[in-house]
Amino acid sequence: MSAMTTGNSTRADVNRRRILDVALAELLRDPDASMDQIARAAGVVRRTVYGHFPSREALISTLVDDAVQALADAHAAGREGVADPAEAVARSVLAIWPIADRYRLLVALAQRTVTMEGIRERLAPVRTACADLLQRGFDQGVFSSPLPAPALAHVHEQILFALMEAVNDELLPAHEAGRSAAVTVLAAAGVPAALAGALVARLAH
Repeated sequence: MSAMTTGNSTRADVNRRRILDVALAELLRDPDASMDQIARAAGVVRRTVYGHFPSREALISTLVDDAVQALADAHAAGREGVADPAEAVARSVLAIWPIADRYRLLVALAQRTVTMEGIRERLAPVRTACADLLQRGFDQGVFSSPLPAPALAHVHEQILFALMEAVNDELLPAHEAGRSAAVTVLAAAGVPAALAGALVARLAH
């Protein structure tokens, strides 16, 4: 009995993961994709999708949670073991950008369906890590800003969201966006543009 239950639960998990993967692809292609469209694309009946997610909002909320976790993991991996704060900031932006780029339409979608406050709460641990890193840079004289570290961390977050939108609006080529984001974030922390550009160019290679 327990083996059967485990089998069912594993199948359910696989189905749920497939629905999430298909939903992400469909919503990136069409931000107004319905539960019917997602069910068709996943090759299941609509009832199966609703069995896992009681509403479209619940499905999107789960996707946002997954995106935030991926961003947090990439941000941590980018800065791990890097002593120089400027290099740590640049590496963390370069590490999260491919993920941020993948989820940029989803983030825009989430602003309509999950409250912005909800997204801000989800990103709080990443913002705290950024503030700690910025404070270390202030203490070492690597960064300088009229803003305290926690406020500057908010500014950096908004810069990244704004650059995602700039890519969406075709104001910035997607292939250059990660480097541009890293240089812009460093410049906002008081690193001279030439130094920031050289550091990011070195790391990007």
